[in-house]
Amino acid sequence: MITATPTPPADPGLTSPDLAPVPPAERTWGTGNYAALWISMSLCIPTYMLASSLIEGGMNWWQALLTIFLGNSIVLVPMLLNGRAGAQYGIPFPVFARASFGVRGAQVPALLRAIIACGWFGIQTWIGGYALYQMAVLWVPGLATLPAIFPASWGLATGPAILFVLFWALNMYVVHKGVDSIRKLLVFKAFFLPVAALALLWWAISAGNGLGPILAQPSKFTSSAQFWAFFFPSLTGMVGFWATLSLNIPDFTRYATSQRAQQMGQAIGLPTSMTMFSFVGVVVTSATLVIYGKTIWDPVVLAGRFDSKLLVSAAMLAVALSTLATNIAANIVSPANDFANFSPERISFKTGGYITGVIGLLIFPWKLIADPSGYIFTWLVGYSGLLGPIGGIMIVDYYVIRQQRLSLPELYQYTGRYAYRGGINHAAMLALVVGVLPNVPGFFTAIGVLPKDAVWPALVGLYNYAWFVGFAVSGLVYWMMMRGQATEPVAAASRESVAAPAAA
Repeated sequence: MITATPTPPADPGLTSPDLAPVPPAERTWGTGNYAALWISMSLCIPTYMLASSLIEGGMNWWQALLTIFLGNSIVLVPMLLNGRAGAQYGIPFPVFARASFGVRGAQVPALLRAIIACGWFGIQTWIGGYALYQMAVLWVPGLATLPAIFPASWGLATGPAILFVLFWALNMYVVHKGVDSIRKLLVFKAFFLPVAALALLWWAISAGNGLGPILAQPSKFTSSAQFWAFFFPSLTGMVGFWATLSLNIPDFTRYATSQRAQQMGQAIGLPTSMTMFSFVGVVVTSATLVIYGKTIWDPVVLAGRFDSKLLVSAAMLAVALSTLATNIAANIVSPANDFANFSPERISFKTGGYITGVIGLLIFPWKLIADPSGYIFTWLVGYSGLLGPIGGIMIVDYYVIRQQRLSLPELYQYTGRYAYRGGINHAAMLALVVGVLPNVPGFFTAIGVLPKDAVWPALVGLYNYAWFVGFAVSGLVYWMMMRGQATEPVAAASRESVAAPAAA
C-alpha cells in the first residue's frame, strides 16, 4: 500500500491570510465583476489627463484615441497572461513572483511596484489638493498672492502647496483610522464621475458650438517624422499607464470563478472603458482651443475658469473626495501591504501607509504633471522601463520554463524548488538588471541629468520603447540562463495540496 507524502507546512514569514491561496469555494468573481472593475478603475482624473495630454502634445482627436486604444490593447496581453496564474492557483502577485525571483528575491519586484504606487499616490494627492486650492482661492483670493517660500526650481507656489499638504494630511489621517471609512466614498465615486464626465462633455459640445468645430481641430505636427517621434513614446506611455496592474493582476484574478471569466471581463472592460472615458478628455480639451484659444489639458484648471463660485466649489470638492477614495483604495493599500510584507515584524500596515505618503511627496508630483512631456515621457515611460523587464521574466518563467505548472506548497517554503540560492534566483536578478540598463541613458536625458549630445543617439531612441525593450531583453536573457535548468514535473497532488486550480 502506497501512502501519500504529507504536504510540508508553510514557513513562517512566507504566508498570511492575505498571501494564502484562495480556496475554490471563495472564488466568486465572474465576467461582470472584472468588466466592472476596469470600468471603475478607468474612470479617474489621470485617465482624462492621459487623453488630453496627447491633444496638448499635438495629436488630433482620432490620433489620440487610436494611440490610447492600441496601448491598452497591448497591455491587455500581459494582463491576461499573468492573470491566468492567479486564476489557476488562487495566488496573489508577491507569491507568483516567487516562482521566478525566489521566495526572498520576490521582494524586489514587489518593492519596485510599491514605489511606483507611491508615485501614483503623489500624483493623485496633488490633483486632489489642487482641486481644493481652486475652490479656496475663489473665497480667499489672498491665497494666490502669498509670498514664495520654496525655491524657484521647485515650481511650487505657496497657496497650492498649503492645500496640497492639507489634502496629503487628510490621506494620512484615513490611513491612521483605517480604510473601512472610505467604502462610502468609493460608492460616491462610482456614481459621481460618470455623471460629471457626461456633464463636462455636454458643456464642451454646447460651448464649442457642436462636435464639428471641436473634432475639426487639426494635428499640430507639420511632418510625419514629427508625428512618429511623438507617437512611439506616447504609445509606450499608454502601456505604462497600466503596467503596474499587468504585474499584480493576480491579486484580482485569484478570485475568478474560471479562466474565461477573468479573460472575457478584462478584454471587455479595459480597452473599451479607457477609450470611451478618454474620448471625454479628447473632446473637452479640443473644445478649450475653440472656446479659450488655447488647450487646457488639466480638468481641475479648466473647472477653475467657470464663472459660478458655487459651481466651481461643488466640482472641486467632488473631485477631491473622489480622488481621496481612489487614492486610498488603489495607491495606499497595495504599497502599504508590500512594505509591511518586506519586514512584518517591524512595519505595520499603518507604517507602510506612512512610508507611501512620504515617498509620494518626495517625487515632486506637481512637476510630473505640470506639462504633458513630464507626465508621459518622464513618469509613464520612465517607470515602464522598470516594469517591462519584470513582466518579461515572469511570463517567460511561467509559460516557457515551467509550462504553467507550479508547486503551491513550495511557493511557501524556504527550502523548496523556489529557494534557489539563499531564496534568490540570481538569473532573474541579472536578467532584470540587463533589461533595465538599455533604458537608463534615455531616462537620464529625459530628466535632464545628461545632455542629449552626451549619449549615443540610438540609446536615447531606445527610451521611446522602454517597456517593450525591457520586456524583450529581460525575457530573452532569462530564457537563455534558465533553459538548461530542467524543472521537475509537478504532480497534480502537489498543485492541488493548498488549493485546487480554477476551472478552465
